[in-house]
Amino acid sequence: MSALIFKNAKLINRGTITETDVMVEGDRITKIDGQIDKSGTEVDLNGNWLMPGIIDDQVHFREPGLTHKADIQSESAAAAAGGVTSFMEMPNTKPTSTTQELLEKKYQIAQNTSTVNYSFYMGATNDNLDEVLRTDKSQVCGVKVFMGSSTGNMLVDNTQTLEKIFSQVDLLIATHCEDEQTIRTNLQAYKDKFGDHLDARQHPLIRNTEGCYLSSSLAVELAKKHGSRLHVLHISTAKEIELFDNVTPLVDKKITSEVCVHHLYFDEAYYAVLGNKVKCNPAIKSINDKEALLEGLKAGYFDVIATDHAPHTKEEKSKHYLEAPSGLPLIQHSLAIMLDFYHRGELSIEFIVDKMCHSPAELFRIADRGYAEEGQFADLVVVDPELRWSVLESEVNYKCGWSPLMGFDMRGKVTATLCNGQWVYKNQRLTGTKAGQRLSFSY
Repeated sequence: MSALIFKNAKLINRGTITETDVMVEGDRITKIDGQIDKSGTEVDLNGNWLMPGIIDDQVHFREPGLTHKADIQSESAAAAAGGVTSFMEMPNTKPTSTTQELLEKKYQIAQNTSTVNYSFYMGATNDNLDEVLRTDKSQVCGVKVFMGSSTGNMLVDNTQTLEKIFSQVDLLIATHCEDEQTIRTNLQAYKDKFGDHLDARQHPLIRNTEGCYLSSSLAVELAKKHGSRLHVLHISTAKEIELFDNVTPLVDKKITSEVCVHHLYFDEAYYAVLGNKVKCNPAIKSINDKEALLEGLKAGYFDVIATDHAPHTKEEKSKHYLEAPSGLPLIQHSLAIMLDFYHRGELSIEFIVDKMCHSPAELFRIADRGYAEEGQFADLVVVDPELRWSVLESEVNYKCGWSPLMGFDMRGKVTATLCNGQWVYKNQRLTGTKAGQRLSFSY
């Protein structure tokens, strides 16, 4: 196989932008130099950005059992179109990934169908601790604990079980934190008040700040008590920021946190326009929360940016608020959303690359990925930072066929994606190549 040489690239890596050439041989980056003296297939980037592939640590690809909404093949392709070259997928499928056998079946599906790299969380329940403890931490990204109910009915609400998980599990514990009793009490109160007129505008009041904080503070308390590796997913409120540390280097942190693109981009005003299309758990909340999350991200309280990509069909989302499922498809558009913050002068592209590429690799200890450096796997993304475009239904690659961003105008676009040295997205078109590999983790 001949070398692939990217010429005239603006390479974004480790907080710097360097005008250089990059050579890829096989599945690795082999040389970064302004004067690469070797024959190969040259690709002139004309000064466009070249960055490491994005690592999304929280997605729901719905396979097995919910493939009318999405599947690993369709959503991994959408990931490639958005510059995401590695994903970590959640266990709330049908059946749930709560035994080692069921977990391994998902890996087998991905081996045959995934466009990009993959890992799958082991799911915890109130009664499967023995199975959880059998998880190979060098081959599995972590254990997912739903400390609040969401799609899939995997609520872990037994206090003794939580104590055992946090005291005995020696790999990363990722948590969905919302207090179930608070949500149930609020829901009943709003049902009594609004009856059939209850709609998505009440969602952030039902799944409110108190419910999030009670649960996330409990998770942090348990992790500190037992010395666990805790990663709290999709923080959505200003109040929760105080639970996290912005001083300790990431490599030394045992308690980490994630913020998602939709909690940074949307606020409660969008419920009046988009309704159930922006219904998700935890809820998108007030503009004050949104602004605080951005400031918390800038200040270093959040370690990674992710999507919680969670597709449902248009028909499911068009149902009454109480029947419409929570979740929205985002993985194809996560970088596009973050580029809005770049163009507004809120975040530098170097910072965005750190939080979407470098930091997930460090946090999860992913071997040889997350950086655009010699010796790393060739997971690379080409971005035209000035290209203006609109989100159109005809260009959405999600199996569900819609996006909450439909009709939104964007500036800056992924034009090509390379995964393990293979083109998976080129000239703004999917290539159909299944280049994904199973992620491995270094401990």
